[in-house]
Amino acid sequence: MKKRLLTALIGILIAVGWMFTIYTPAYAVIMAVFAVMAEYEMLKVFNVKNIPFKALCLILSGGILLYADYKDRIELPFFAVVTGVVLLSLVLMVLDFERLKFEQVVCSLFSAFAIASAMSCVVLYRDVYKVYPDLYTQTDGVFYVLFSFFCAWFTDGFALFAGMALGKHKLAPKISPKKTVEGAVGGVIGCIGTCVALFYVFKLNYNLSEHITLPFVIISALFLSVLSIFGDLAASTIKRHHGVKDFGNLLPGHGGVMDRFDSSIFVFAALYGIITVAARLM
Repeated sequence: MKKRLLTALIGILIAVGWMFTIYTPAYAVIMAVFAVMAEYEMLKVFNVKNIPFKALCLILSGGILLYADYKDRIELPFFAVVTGVVLLSLVLMVLDFERLKFEQVVCSLFSAFAIASAMSCVVLYRDVYKVYPDLYTQTDGVFYVLFSFFCAWFTDGFALFAGMALGKHKLAPKISPKKTVEGAVGGVIGCIGTCVALFYVFKLNYNLSEHITLPFVIISALFLSVLSIFGDLAASTIKRHHGVKDFGNLLPGHGGVMDRFDSSIFVFAALYGIITVAARLM
């Protein structure tokens, strides 16, 4: 537990430092590094040995993040690139058919696209005021970035402590034996409470847009917190299917980068969907 708390503290400090880069190129570059690290862990889980294919997946992971930041300045036929990546992967499978299986290609490409696309949403939050200038401000973008991390990380943190203190009923014993219903409920309640606190900090001190209301924050936090738990269970399912305890060992007490971002990936993508739908309805 001490290692877990120390790692979490260091992670918070890194996240705070990262937020200071929000309007610099480093913001997306740092997220790209984490996406590449997470994909590298996934490739190890899938037991991919083919070096060119591994390089392709890692470049894809980082490239999607950077494209999210520079999409307005780079003319890129995105769907053509995606098609090219898929076809090249199949060519590499043919050339190394004894070591590179179709299942590995599918799982690796899926994880590369899913991880990087979800993580790129934190870049899109930041720029929401550019896409919807009549609805949002720069402050709103910063709020959404923090809100997404609050929903994922505070759900996990409160669920851990609530489960340790009150946990009796198993949530998904075949997938993640330590998770409990009480822990999940505690995680959701804790998430909503911290998100409400975040809302009032921004509302009272940073002139948050009138389009971001308390009911919107509560309902969104509830939905995203529950989704965060499903994201955690989805990651646990992948680990169980491949016979590993953690995706990596870089973060003492937490596992790997993917272990830290597994639930975040669900939240990042879903929140961007909520923002987009809400903007269309306003």
